[in-house]
Amino acid sequence: MKLNELSDNEGATKKRKRVGRGPGSGTGKMGGRGIKGQKSRSGVAINGYEGGQMPLYQRLPKRGFNKPNRKSFAVVNLGLIQKFVDAKKIDAKKAITEDVLIESGLVRRKLDGIRVLAKGDVTGKLNIEVTGASKSAVAAVEKAGGSLSVAAPVAETSEA
Repeated sequence: MKLNELSDNEGATKKRKRVGRGPGSGTGKMGGRGIKGQKSRSGVAINGYEGGQMPLYQRLPKRGFNKPNRKSFAVVNLGLIQKFVDAKKIDAKKAITEDVLIESGLVRRKLDGIRVLAKGDVTGKLNIEVTGASKSAVAAVEKAGGSLSVAAPVAETSEA
């Protein structure tokens, strides 16, 4: 086999449609846009437009509410913490704080704090200090002989 004999698989590549290149191309003159009208012109954006009728997205009722000051927590499962302890990425003898979790690479960023959930098993004795934890996570850590303390998130006070 030589370099000039190399080719892609049949149907793997498709030729680009070159519009407005004469009558022989099949897409000459109007370039496949038909005759006149808004859609034949350039700079047209009519997604969701229904010809003057009230569009569907406006006819449907609004639902729900997003709290503007809601807190979002980074979530960690107990099983993952145990896995990192077993892999010696986290020292189980010291207290496992949020900074330790970030340094080990288990959590990328803290957001408004880190919340521990109970998915997975805890085999060793762990001393964890985080912003939030589920009741079942606290129970699981204490059952293994460790402690999971939840500190209140640092409130940003704005004096006005």
